[in-house]
Amino acid sequence: MAQIRMVKKEDLADLVVLENRCFLKEEAATEEAFKKRIETISDSFFVAEVEGVIMGLINGPVIETPYITDDLFSEIKVNPRTGGHQSVLGLAVSPEYQNQGIAGALLANLEKDAKEKHRETVTLTCKKDLVGFYETHGYVNQGVSSSEHGGVTWYNMVKPLK
Repeated sequence: MAQIRMVKKEDLADLVVLENRCFLKEEAATEEAFKKRIETISDSFFVAEVEGVIMGLINGPVIETPYITDDLFSEIKVNPRTGGHQSVLGLAVSPEYQNQGIAGALLANLEKDAKEKHRETVTLTCKKDLVGFYETHGYVNQGVSSSEHGGVTWYNMVKPLK
């Protein structure tokens, strides 16, 4: 089973490869974005690894509003110690490790961490084909997001933590 741990600077190259395997170029986080997230929000950036190989990641800043806005993909601030809404900007699992519960384990890990820090919700956007996956993990579909990231339609998914 995968081990989940906090991200480290040394993970950068592997994270970029993984992201580009899982997302279209227009949607994938860049190396620069990952570098900034590792430096700024490592406390809400986790990786899953099997025998030292990273096969999954989850990350996102804590935000003041319950919905993700496109500016988050370029501007990230340090997370407050408590409160706010834990966002998920990226959740990715290598194709050969999908359907083994790794994405769910990464979500559960982030949610546990968010609860401990008294966050109000975990919030994310996803494409229509993933709405059901998130609903099975307790997220509520709040309808189409205003996000235009990657030029596709995204849905706001929110899980209350209180």
